[in-house]
Amino acid sequence: MTAPQTLDRAGIAQRIPHSGSMCLLERLESWDTEAIHCSTTTHALADNPLRTYGGLLAPNAIEYAAQAMALHGGLLAAEGSTPSAGFLASARNVKLAVARLDDVPGALQVRAQRLSGDERQVLYAFTVAADDGRLLAEGRAVVVLNTPLATESTPSP
Repeated sequence: MTAPQTLDRAGIAQRIPHSGSMCLLERLESWDTEAIHCSTTTHALADNPLRTYGGLLAPNAIEYAAQAMALHGGLLAAEGSTPSAGFLASARNVKLAVARLDDVPGALQVRAQRLSGDERQVLYAFTVAADDGRLLAEGRAVVVLNTPLATESTPSP
């Protein structure tokens, strides 16, 4: 069995560590070994867990992109294996073209492209755009993958 080319929200939630309303992506549109494209309308939900009194602020686009990166890693994992857990270590060169995401009509188009990486960390470039192609956010992110701690004992003083 091979990884699917498209997924709905339930399929995405099975492959990333985010569950319930924190699973922000609704559809895997396409992917390959180097890139992923997802879409979602969760940015417009009044009960979006990232929404504040002031709305869903644009820096939250980084979380949308990070979830696409997590899904990409899960899809790249060897069949039957557990994908490496990871965390967003840094976001660089982030440019935001809007103040808020919740007033963007239609779906968000979330894309991430793997630029480099190994078993310990991966560098991605990402974009979040409106349905009409208008760029809302872009940047680069480093994902550090969890690795087992060294089992060497430290000498006592």
